[in-house]
Amino acid sequence: MTQDEIILTADASGLSYYGMGKDRERFLHHVETFAALVSSAEREACAKVCEAQGEYGWQQYADAIRARGELK
Repeated sequence: MTQDEIILTADASGLSYYGMGKDRERFLHHVETFAALVSSAEREACAKVCEAQGEYGWQQYADAIRARGELK
């Protein structure tokens, strides 16, 4: 997610109400870190679903999902 998308998501969830006014840069750093951790966990969960399918080339999808976390 881009920083703008993270800010919009924080706004939509009400989270920005608790931190944007105090130390904006520090707050955004922590929200970005949180978003990265959640994204990583979700990618891994999706990759494991693919791997659980066993045969028929599903490993390539699991690898592609994991590789998305390496794009920066």
